[in-house]
Amino acid sequence: MSQVSITGAEGLMDIRIRKDKILELAPAGSLAAEREEHFIFKQAIAFPGLINSHDHLDFNLFPQLGNRIYNNYREWGRDIHNANKAEISGVLRIPAPLRTQWGIYKNLLNGITTVVNHGKPLAIRDPLITVYQRSRSLHSPAFERNWKLKINSPFIKGRPVAIHLGEGTDEESSREIDSVIRWNIFKRNVIAIHGVAMDRQQASAFRALIWCPASNYFLLNKTAPVNMLSKQIDIMLGTDSTLTANWNLWEQLRIARNGKMIPDKELLDMLTGIPAKTWGLAGCGNIAEGCQADLVIAAGKRGVSVIDRFFSLNPEDLLLVIHRGNIRMIDAALLNQANLPGFEITRFSKISVNGRLKYVEGDLPGLMNRISKYYPAVAFPVSMP
Repeated sequence: MSQVSITGAEGLMDIRIRKDKILELAPAGSLAAEREEHFIFKQAIAFPGLINSHDHLDFNLFPQLGNRIYNNYREWGRDIHNANKAEISGVLRIPAPLRTQWGIYKNLLNGITTVVNHGKPLAIRDPLITVYQRSRSLHSPAFERNWKLKINSPFIKGRPVAIHLGEGTDEESSREIDSVIRWNIFKRNVIAIHGVAMDRQQASAFRALIWCPASNYFLLNKTAPVNMLSKQIDIMLGTDSTLTANWNLWEQLRIARNGKMIPDKELLDMLTGIPAKTWGLAGCGNIAEGCQADLVIAAGKRGVSVIDRFFSLNPEDLLLVIHRGNIRMIDAALLNQANLPGFEITRFSKISVNGRLKYVEGDLPGLMNRISKYYPAVAFPVSMP
């Protein structure tokens, strides 16, 4: 979009976008000039495009795989590779570029405009959202060969190092945290993922922790003690892949909120301001003049506070997702307002999200059809109307 005003009917705020930046904020109604293209929303809320700090983009066509509560991720890995060979081999028949493209859509449909991919760098052309791959990804002390050398490599100086760590409830999971602290000889900016076994003293040795509560409860029936750890280090939220967590970010957020370990405002900050600072995403994570135009507009429940409306959302409630000033997803009910320069509905495809019609950039139904040819048993959370 070259320029647009987004006007809230509650009389709260107008947001003017020019190219990829937020140009101006003003009281509602003051920016919608007669000839200026704009959307008008009634009973809607706006928030920054969310930042998902941990996902495996090419692993989001797996169903959740787990057959019991485990002591640690090593037990889980051995178990599913023995008991769930058919599901694993079926999904892996799907070419990695198709799986990766679906992973990007999974994030977009949840209102995520930046995702941090963990694993080997993926070749992605023209992604619909920002895919952050500048960190050095190490799997874990158990499954990353030569991790002690890699964490101290001179080639990663200055880059954050992300590693699965302390993903378990046993003593061995705590000891592996100590091992990484001891072997981080050159004091790299290590970002731990999961940290279920982490204590406050250990936390002080890390740059940040990525918290994935839904994944933790599914595998371990326990999550990181973030109420204590947040006093030591920055904490960011991650969805993990659908191997261990529901595709719906908003259900995961409610799991985090219901644990009552983190205040609501801080929980929102774990998806916006904190990861923007930690990953060095200048201009992201905030709605302010001069910031990047990554925005989400949503409906949600009425008659409750704004924060309660936010945490009650689901993908079907999202009305508009804007990434770097470009519409990436729009609710069908808004099409009559979408007379914007550069917006071409022919570049979008129609899908149904829990009965609500959405238009997403690209050919999502075509992608789903191509994926199904490789693995007909795959279950998508959205449908083709």
